[in-house]
Amino acid sequence: MRVSIALVAALTACAPALPAPVEAAASAVVGQPAPDFTLADLDGASFTLSDKLGSTVVLEWFNPDCPFVKYAYDEGPLGSFAGRWIGEGVVVAAINSGKAGKQGAGVERNRAARAAWSMAAPVLLDEAGEVGRAYGAKTTPQLVVINPAGTLVYNGALDNAPLGKVSGDAHRVFADEVLTQVTRDGTAPYGHQKPYGCSVKY
Repeated sequence: MRVSIALVAALTACAPALPAPVEAAASAVVGQPAPDFTLADLDGASFTLSDKLGSTVVLEWFNPDCPFVKYAYDEGPLGSFAGRWIGEGVVVAAINSGKAGKQGAGVERNRAARAAWSMAAPVLLDEAGEVGRAYGAKTTPQLVVINPAGTLVYNGALDNAPLGKVSGDAHRVFADEVLTQVTRDGTAPYGHQKPYGCSVKY
């Protein structure tokens, strides 16, 4: 019972900051060129998507105070995900589209999280929310995969196990399934899986 109460408390803590749903006017469309952008990382260095043409790119929408993100890094697949795929030549970046003052936002909070989880990927700040909205990012975590030609090939859930609760017969890490095929031939086995998690704090 204590675990259930703690889980409810964590989810409740996330709930008050939930904004209205993101409008469906995203410019990013699976099967089409991924919208270009430039964002700064936590040290002020620029990350420009078009500079990564020729490489597979993964964008992970991130909020270090979201219970779903915490679980995914502490016990779920995100703890080793970026390091494994960076080792295979994939470019991985986490994007925090939270507005300044919202849950999980700000340079210092994200630096602390990146250090605590020994994150292999840079964390990019999108406080205006322009990149998140362009990609239709609704939840944290939510992942986007872009093939070496610059085409958006996947936008959706990390896996089928929110907070470790598997939906279906077996645990599937959709991001791994997609990347396995994309790094082989540039295509994805599917373009969408419904994302879950906390709302992006625009």
